[in-house]
Amino acid sequence: MIKDPFTEGLAKGWKVVDAARLATDREDEADVVIVGSGAGGGIAAEILAKSGLRVVVVEEGPLRSTSDFHMRESEAYPALYQESAARKTADKGINILQGRCVGGSTTVNWTSSFRTPPGTLKFWQGLGLADYTQEALLPWFEMVERRLSISAWYVPPNANNEILRTGASKLGIEAQVIRRNVNGCWNLGYCGTGCPTNAKQSMLITTLPAALELGATIYYGLRAERLNLAGDKVTGLDCVAVDAAGIHPQARRVRLRAKHFVLAGGAIGSPALLLRSGAPDASGQLGRRTFLHPTLVSSALMDTPVDGHAGAPQSLYSDHFLDNLPIDGPLGYKLEAPPLHPVLFATTLQGFGEGHAALMKQFRNAQVLLALLRDGFNPASRGGRVRLREDGTPLLDYPLDDVVWDGARRALLTMAEIQFAAGAKKVYAVHEECAGWDSWAAAKEGIARLPMKPLAMRVVSAHVMGGCAMGKDAGKSVVDPRGRHHQLGNLTVADGSLFPTSIGANPQQSVYGIVARNISALAQALTGKPAASLA
Repeated sequence: MIKDPFTEGLAKGWKVVDAARLATDREDEADVVIVGSGAGGGIAAEILAKSGLRVVVVEEGPLRSTSDFHMRESEAYPALYQESAARKTADKGINILQGRCVGGSTTVNWTSSFRTPPGTLKFWQGLGLADYTQEALLPWFEMVERRLSISAWYVPPNANNEILRTGASKLGIEAQVIRRNVNGCWNLGYCGTGCPTNAKQSMLITTLPAALELGATIYYGLRAERLNLAGDKVTGLDCVAVDAAGIHPQARRVRLRAKHFVLAGGAIGSPALLLRSGAPDASGQLGRRTFLHPTLVSSALMDTPVDGHAGAPQSLYSDHFLDNLPIDGPLGYKLEAPPLHPVLFATTLQGFGEGHAALMKQFRNAQVLLALLRDGFNPASRGGRVRLREDGTPLLDYPLDDVVWDGARRALLTMAEIQFAAGAKKVYAVHEECAGWDSWAAAKEGIARLPMKPLAMRVVSAHVMGGCAMGKDAGKSVVDPRGRHHQLGNLTVADGSLFPTSIGANPQQSVYGIVARNISALAQALTGKPAASLA
């Protein structure tokens, strides 16, 4: 029987509080309060707790752990994702997959792990982040790789991924093996619904249990509503319990006090909290230049079953169209294959009615490629902006402009050519006006004519970055190179909102490594002693 670390931990007294069950309002105090329990919050919690600090973690989502994961989309999306996996940009033009549970997106991501690409770091150095070099970050990446079992996945790929390699190879395009944060993986393929075997080394089974063992407290079902500010300090955090859907505030409130506050609510949640709190923003950049990897989808029908739901969801990738384009030129793109599950496939696929049903009937023979556009480097890249609705909840504006649409069209051409080279009998750009093509020549002509506009062209993303960009100049950035807020002396940001551009790769390991370095510096400043290691 698979052990559930939270079931065992709760039985022996871990401090885990379900805010919905509070009988009265509560006040609590710690050395450090961390908002968010995903990649940044989890790393921060372990380092700070190991350094001897009292830690409280606030998580808006529910607690679900090993015994709750049944490999069912109908359970996972409402419970584990922001807005039931249907979060969208303001114009509904991009669907955003983000975790909302204890462990955050690390609980539901597909385990793909990449160090921050050298080209991205070099670009950042030109923005004033001089010590963001490969050499400076190497020990931190190595530390998190040891802690989270990140290594190359050499198990033979499933057919969905192998088709990427087969088609790319025939065209002279290199495909490489993905590094995954797994230990003893059963190769089930349901990473996106929560790992039922504890193989995925998410924050849920690694750093958060480690922090709880050292006396940390986790509140879940609790929304961080507003920071209390006095001069250049945060004096407290007001929180409100939310319903299971994470939408409606409930009666109970919690007020937290601490010496230091760490924001790790993600690149939508962290800027939104600062905006709700009226935080100082000398740069005018709070919530702005938020970047996604706008992702295009190409679906192919093969002669034989692909069964893309089975096996490691992502095991191969190609950076050919990143490495061979100037980083500040036309948008390059990373090629990957996603897992195929019926609800995820159906809600992304174009069409409706009989046409949609006909495509779904061929689900077993479907193969899908993704192209993740590297946004934020081209001078014309505007990115998006986090703003607040009337009720204070966040909304991301992300206008899709010509520089994105140019990359989208080139990416669709690449994916279709690869799929036909691998033997596809039909290829569909996931676009409302695409009826599919029977040959590469037809696809080439058809993609050239597709109107590139929101809602017609299906665009998705699972990677949100920026909005609290780091930099040395307080007139141009929200936080300093270690994530410390320029105007609020006891506030640190520790998530993907730090990044001044997109990463150009799945960002979880960039968050792990950069936050490990920054939070270690914070732990030393707070304790006067060297920070504890994750390893």
